[in-house]
Amino acid sequence: MCLKSVVSGFSPTSRGTMDAVGAPRAVPLPERVIEPPPGSDDRVTISPRLELDLGVVARAHRAFRDALPEAEVAYAVKANPHPEVLALLAEQGASVDLASIGELDACLLAGVPPARMSWGNPVKKAADVRAAVAAGVRRFTTDASADVDLLARLAPGAAITVRLGADDTGSATPFAGKFGVAPDEAAALLIRARDAGLRPHGLGFHPGSQQTDPDAWRRGIVAAARAVERFGQPVPELNVGGGFPTGHGTGPVPDLATCAAAIRGALATHAEVPGVGSWRPSLVAEPGRALVADAGVLVSEVVLVTERAGRRWVYLDVGRYQGLAETEGEMIVYRLRTPGHPPDAPRGPVVLAGPTCDGDDVLYRHADVRLALDLAAGDVVEILGAGAYTASYASVGFNGLPPLPTVIRRATHETPEETA
Repeated sequence: MCLKSVVSGFSPTSRGTMDAVGAPRAVPLPERVIEPPPGSDDRVTISPRLELDLGVVARAHRAFRDALPEAEVAYAVKANPHPEVLALLAEQGASVDLASIGELDACLLAGVPPARMSWGNPVKKAADVRAAVAAGVRRFTTDASADVDLLARLAPGAAITVRLGADDTGSATPFAGKFGVAPDEAAALLIRARDAGLRPHGLGFHPGSQQTDPDAWRRGIVAAARAVERFGQPVPELNVGGGFPTGHGTGPVPDLATCAAAIRGALATHAEVPGVGSWRPSLVAEPGRALVADAGVLVSEVVLVTERAGRRWVYLDVGRYQGLAETEGEMIVYRLRTPGHPPDAPRGPVVLAGPTCDGDDVLYRHADVRLALDLAAGDVVEILGAGAYTASYASVGFNGLPPLPTVIRRATHETPEETA
């Protein structure tokens, strides 16, 4: 097995340089190879670290395509922008959903053709649009009249998708109204785009990250059909967003087939739009978590076990500032594994905390997290399903702690299962 650690940072690498806007620029993708210590059987021992299995990513991408073959799969780069992940998905023909110039550059270096890129962030600077246009990106998402005007000025003739506000009930991390508009306003934005020389290409919505209610996609499609009715003509594309859930520690979630069936059922129901006629748009889906979460195991070390006010506290060498930001509000409760402790070892409840001097660096106070009663400093705790929104969320130096390293596993194996 070959293990390679790539640490997020700010030095350019030998992968390429980007000097002019839209042509190769210096991109913060430094690499540091961690040599295994002598006699370690090629096992990297740095902690904490994210171990990422590319074989699992490849299988997840194939499974998504099989579940929803009629959709263009546009990977949400923010979930895990590791260069090896981007290169793998580029080779497999995936498209990408971009949110920044940094993501644009990373995808260009990974070999993603601009024709398979779309700028999905409705909040963008003029410099973002210029960089995207210079690189050959011609698809943009918008949800504000000022942004439509910006695109008309800097990306004339571009294909525009208007983002609808979605009822994201059932999401672990809802957007809380940050993005999207009502159907009437969406129709007005499509008209504004058309009148300004842009192509009113599509409608889209996002049901909220880690969405556990398949009906959320139906609700989004209902809103899109209303917008088409108000617009008075069909739009050729519908983006059903991401949100496809993966299993964590809070119970079962709907599988991809169930979510896909909800999407197909809603589209069939609204295939005829009053006053418009037939509407059978091409589909785009933007999975992020669904493609990379199960590929990642975050390996951590116990720093301290102690009693406080009658509760057992376990402090790890990783916390909210080194990649576990989604534990805020205990939105995501990760599955845990403790190598070296048998599955039937006596376990008890813990408060799980990170290592920093910040009072908010507590992962779980209320969730029913149980770890081995004899857990001690130096023991390993593996956090499963951590391939998404961990390394990309990690700070670059809070409390002097380094960014979370990613260790790439090139040999394929089965997705890790919780054993203790």
